Amino acid sequence: MAKTSKLQDESTAFNYATLDRFVGYHMKRAFNVVQADLQETLKPFDLRMLTYTALVLIADNPDLSQTQLASAMDIERANLVVIVDELESKELIVRDRVPSDRRVYALNITLKGRRLLKKSTAAVVKHEARLFAGLNKNVHGVLVGALSEFHANHHS
Repeated sequence: MAKTSKLQDESTAFNYATLDRFVGYHMKRAFNVVQADLQETLKPFDLRMLTYTALVLIADNPDLSQTQLASAMDIERANLVVIVDELESKELIVRDRVPSDRRVYALNITLKGRRLLKKSTAAVVKHEARLFAGLNKNVHGVLVGALSEFHANHHS
């Protein structure tokens, strides 16, 4: 029988003392939990975190350009094209040329997109409530405020 090394034994209690000092480490671990659960939440709607985010922003900001959407999502415009193409192919959004600038497309949600967004948002609300049920309202507010402030101070 082969001896299991300490690194291969999944039951090993790891020492996180150095990593535990870093806020970014805790943010990443928390994000991994949120992302994995959100992925499962959105799967029945055939959406991913990025496609859901784009759909919400398009619904909440009619006539948004692809450049504006890329900026709002903090992603490269080239990466956004794939997301927009996916949403358009599913008939969740439409791209309309802007009459004043034929190079620019205005993005708008379709009725099918609105219906899917309503259902998927209800599931996301439940996902958030379930994940953060253990936090009291004050802690939840402080957490959201701190993360918002951090983003505002470091957003270019």
